[in-house]
Amino acid sequence: MTVINSPLPDQDREIAGSALQATLVDLLDLSLVAKQAHWNLYGPRFRSIHLQLDEVVTTAREYADTVAERAAALGVSPDGRASTVAATSGLPAFKAGWTKDVDAVEALVEAFSAVIKRVRERIEATGPADAVTQDLLIGLTAALEKQSWMFQAENRN
Repeated sequence: MTVINSPLPDQDREIAGSALQATLVDLLDLSLVAKQAHWNLYGPRFRSIHLQLDEVVTTAREYADTVAERAAALGVSPDGRASTVAATSGLPAFKAGWTKDVDAVEALVEAFSAVIKRVRERIEATGPADAVTQDLLIGLTAALEKQSWMFQAENRN
């Protein structure tokens, strides 16, 4: 049941809605991974990476809101509950406890790689179904790839 009438035919709404829901979950998890690293970070590059992690959190949360609102506009109820994120995220797990700066950078590089791969697949899937959703995912990918580049640059000797 939906209380919002979708501008898309049912099949296209299902494709776009599925892509948006999966992206929402990945973004929420990315924001949590970055915050976990932010709170537990130590090492000689603490300050710069600490601040960089906040940028990741901001990007992920802002896009999560945009993605959820797009889903709602299509008549798809977004689900950002912790249990849903835990059950369906495609990100690698982040270890508990104190995290050395170089390990945090490596974990973020891996997280970005996973999210970007999944969002790029959704770009392909949503193209024929909904160009607006596809465009949103393209913009998101550009933002994620920029963050990924910055963390990869931190990770190289």
